[in-house]
Amino acid sequence: MDTQGNKQNDKHDESFRDHIATINEEGKRVYVYPTKPFGKYYDLRTYFTWVYLIVFFAVPFIKYNGEPLFLFNVPEKKFILFGSIFWAQDFFIFGLGMLIFIVFIALFTVVFGRLFCGWACPQTIFMEMIFRKIEYWIDGDANYQKALKKAPWNADKIKKRVLKFLAFYSISFVISITLLSYVISVDNVYAILKNINENLGSFIGIILFTTVFFFVYWWFREQVCLIVCPYGRMQGVLLDKNSVVVAYDYVRGEDRHHFKKNEVRTGGDCIDCNLCVKVCPTGIDIRNGTQLECISCTACIDACDHMMESVGLEKGLIRYDSENGIKDKVKLTFTTRMKAYTAVLLVLIGVETVLLTTRSDYDATILRAKGMLYQEQPNDQLSNLFTIKLVNKTRENLPVDLKVENFKDYKIQLIGKDIQVKAEGVTMGEFFVYLNKKDIVERKVKLVIGVYSHGKKIKTVKTNFLGPIKFNNH
Repeated sequence: MDTQGNKQNDKHDESFRDHIATINEEGKRVYVYPTKPFGKYYDLRTYFTWVYLIVFFAVPFIKYNGEPLFLFNVPEKKFILFGSIFWAQDFFIFGLGMLIFIVFIALFTVVFGRLFCGWACPQTIFMEMIFRKIEYWIDGDANYQKALKKAPWNADKIKKRVLKFLAFYSISFVISITLLSYVISVDNVYAILKNINENLGSFIGIILFTTVFFFVYWWFREQVCLIVCPYGRMQGVLLDKNSVVVAYDYVRGEDRHHFKKNEVRTGGDCIDCNLCVKVCPTGIDIRNGTQLECISCTACIDACDHMMESVGLEKGLIRYDSENGIKDKVKLTFTTRMKAYTAVLLVLIGVETVLLTTRSDYDATILRAKGMLYQEQPNDQLSNLFTIKLVNKTRENLPVDLKVENFKDYKIQLIGKDIQVKAEGVTMGEFFVYLNKKDIVERKVKLVIGVYSHGKKIKTVKTNFLGPIKFNNH
């Protein structure tokens, strides 16, 4: 076994942890030129990417009852999920959703590691499955890219750089306007692009976002995962020895040495070809163990399986597994702990689903007018003045009628015109409630008011009716 292999196999050599793979000892950026990956997992990721992109780019164009299927209009505090409109009054649902999402990430990572990063993270999807493929098509594989960078600025290099720039910027522009369509709707985005002069500020915003995306995919690349995204650092706390990660089987692989034809191997199965390092988009050596930079993209698994198959050794030297699974030489199993965590995840998702599906399309708040006491009325009656606030989250105008549910003898007198709430609107109103004195047996009497529209009750609101103090003891 060569000296380099000995150094890499030395369990006490942890120098690689002193700095990330893309920053050298002088603190300078080490630009990564990964070899073009291929294999079973890469093909599966490609198929998944096609589905992912179809959904991502198609959803803004899908409408339900004239509204987008999904809309996250933060400036106007209006959100649409599966055609249902959510307003600021529903923020608690989104707040709980964010908490569930954080817990989901934690539990998911404890069990399945960074599976999301490699298969579903937008940064990985766009960088590795779109921009990187375009780069391979224009500049060639890793060795050609390195040579092109060192080459003088001749006609061929200028042509490739211009073509690559236009391709990257154009795709960044499409990504930018698609994401904006999720915020302000595709119709508004189209209006901006159709009349740029009248929407110059908004168009400049689109160009700025496009430039940011271009910068990320042209130059910043894997540094987003290492520097900007906190998830990589979270895994150091969340992962344990039973978590499923992309792992190198050091028990089977060590001691590693180069492959020689017709030899009888006496060491480990790792032939020290370094192909797992060459294909890694973050520049790490997976044989050093789980690291901050690993995004579980499976490129090293495909590369290693290919080499093992080429030299007649068993595949799976690098695979999805846990630390304990490799150390104890047992196959990966769905443990009781994993089942429990998965059950918790399903329960959390179920809770949020119930909240989303059972939320009301209407909100009503009824309060007794501040600073106002009861009023003596003819026919031995008392009245209280109330204010009402109604929120209509639907796309239809809402005529409203009010009824007192817990008293038979009552009268409601609206102040002004009848109450009607416009589609996706909010309205305020005032009204008097008249009750018989004999029914007021306490200083404060519970009042249940039903809010009706088109003869159907849409909301029940409880409030208080104030009476004279002398009735407190009755």
